[in-house]
Amino acid sequence: MSVDPMLQSLVAGFSSEAQEVCQKVTLDLLELEREGLDNEALGKVYTRLARHLHTLKGSAASLGLQDLSSIAHKLEDALAPLRKDIKPMPRPLVDLLLHGLDLFLLRAQAHADGRGDALPDPAAALAQLVADAPPPEEAAAAAPAASAPAPSAAPSTAAAVASSAPDDDVDAGWRVAAHQVTALMREVERLREFRMRLEDRLRDIGKVVELLSARELLAPTARARATLASVTAGVRADGHEASDIVDSLEEGLKSITTRPVRTILEPLQRMVRDLSRQLGKSSRLSVVGAEVSLDRRLLEKLRGAMVHLLRNAVDHGIEMPDERERAGKHHEGALTLRVEQQGNILFLELIDDGRGIDVVAVRASAERKGLITAEEGARMHETQIRDLIFRPGFSTRVDVTDTSGRGVGLDAVRAAVESMQGRIEVLSTKGSGTRFVLTIPMELGSSPVLTVRAIDASVGLPMLAVESTQLATAENLRIGRTKTQLDYNGQLVPVTDLGARMGLRAAAPPSEGQPLIIVQSGGKRMALAVDAVVGDRDLVIRPLPAEVRDVPSYQGAAILSRGELLLILRPGWVVTDSTPQTVAMPTSRRALVVDDSLTARALHRAMLEAGGFTVHLAASGARALERLQAEEYDVIICDLEMEEMNGTEVIARLRGQPDTRDIPVILVSANDSASARSRGLAAGADGYLSKRECAAGRLLSEVLDVMSRRGARA
Repeated sequence: MSVDPMLQSLVAGFSSEAQEVCQKVTLDLLELEREGLDNEALGKVYTRLARHLHTLKGSAASLGLQDLSSIAHKLEDALAPLRKDIKPMPRPLVDLLLHGLDLFLLRAQAHADGRGDALPDPAAALAQLVADAPPPEEAAAAAPAASAPAPSAAPSTAAAVASSAPDDDVDAGWRVAAHQVTALMREVERLREFRMRLEDRLRDIGKVVELLSARELLAPTARARATLASVTAGVRADGHEASDIVDSLEEGLKSITTRPVRTILEPLQRMVRDLSRQLGKSSRLSVVGAEVSLDRRLLEKLRGAMVHLLRNAVDHGIEMPDERERAGKHHEGALTLRVEQQGNILFLELIDDGRGIDVVAVRASAERKGLITAEEGARMHETQIRDLIFRPGFSTRVDVTDTSGRGVGLDAVRAAVESMQGRIEVLSTKGSGTRFVLTIPMELGSSPVLTVRAIDASVGLPMLAVESTQLATAENLRIGRTKTQLDYNGQLVPVTDLGARMGLRAAAPPSEGQPLIIVQSGGKRMALAVDAVVGDRDLVIRPLPAEVRDVPSYQGAAILSRGELLLILRPGWVVTDSTPQTVAMPTSRRALVVDDSLTARALHRAMLEAGGFTVHLAASGARALERLQAEEYDVIICDLEMEEMNGTEVIARLRGQPDTRDIPVILVSANDSASARSRGLAAGADGYLSKRECAAGRLLSEVLDVMSRRGARA
């Protein structure tokens, strides 16, 4: 059938709307399959379902799409008896309605693409749909048990329709390349940094006005002061307006470039249901945090990874219903997909309550396929064995099925995650389930950050992880011999001192009136005791360089208005209740860090200060030599590859002077080859570390080692 050309432009919009409505209908149908719903809950779902189907029928009819209107009408007819008597929906009827939705979406997409004339007469499809519809009483009697496979293993077409449809609700508008939008976002970031600098300048002017107000001044100077105060007020008003413009621009760009993550996750609930039935299993996917909005390009990359992980969980993780019941579990497997954004870091967590990973079977399969030798397998830790599931070609299946056995799956997931500069971890307990955690940096836009201070070290906390702030009092603290807890909303939350957590001082209970920041991450809470709360700002958080991305305490860094680097704490590290490993050494030890990378200088400084060092920084070899003329240091950490004067040249200058020839020097380089290490040591370095080794926490131990060796020689 053809569509009136005057209405064709509206059909594309209807197709997009139909996808959203059909997705809501699908979620309602999956809800009706749940056990234990009372009549009130069933009635609400049936009412909502009928309203959605009626919307589809009416919208299709208004555009002259009689085939679609007829399909929606038949689906309403199948639903009517159950809605009238309010009884659970049998699975055969759910199958029928889902099949009808697939048919509706395929034909709606064809109309949107202008292929309506090529569609076959819907009469045959409608007749088959009616013929397949069992009466509710018969359907209930014939409903298969939870362990029985679906009568047809035909895959759902809903996901295919969704993936082939346009991403955006667009009309004949402009086409904009991704790099153009990214460039525009970068300009917004520059505006934001300019606004921050303007705020700092205003504070400086305010201090001058206060200083002038405190003195007795001559009349001309008093008039100048009044003029300065007036200009300050005007510039401050302009700054507020600039702030509003920046916020509006950023929000507008985010609305163009991002979509809620539910757009890729909710359709996967149908996929899990259909795959489970195909395999004779029963499982349900729950999604938490689906309203988080992400860059559209990131969403497309994540879609495939999520499909692989979920198919793997259903196929390998979830047991057959009778096996689950024998193990004391509910016959229906539970999968939970949790999405959380903290600053510039996105966390995706997939948890199943299945059989877990059998490390013995994994190791045996890897040896059988030649991925490792028996000797290598015998030396492997359990965590290393679990990581074998990400190796290309790995599968525990001996035979090949429609869903697994080809050795393609989790290796593709890891490759996709690493292409986004992220990482994937797997945790599992045999018999209890498996947990995959994806950590992915995000690039576009700013995030609210709370800046706090411990002693003289300032760090940032993503505001999304900050639940509230309080002041420590004798009434709300519970101080024990080994731990301190905060009475927070009727719950006892552990308290940790940020200064002690960073290794800057010995741990002690908070003092009266000390600020406490309640941080939450991954379902855990921690009250973080800080010396001062500096304030919150919208900052662009950049991912750390690859060489230091594995430092557990920091998730990124932001540049402040005067060029200072602010390291952003990882909330997951903050809420980890572990005792800081402080090094017993005098705080008078002094270290000089020489590196032309602002981030590397800051990270090395943080690690050394955690060991009790006083740390000074130099951005070049020449600046380091100037510092050495006026200061004395116990150790020098120097980057090998620097412009103008590299690390070996710095060492040569140090060894040529009597005052500096015996200072221990550690070279740090991105080059971790054996030849580079040999050249560095031959040049006179006492130690050599790759930046990856620094990221793994080797810096402090290497510093102590070379200082000990130098002391022994002296």
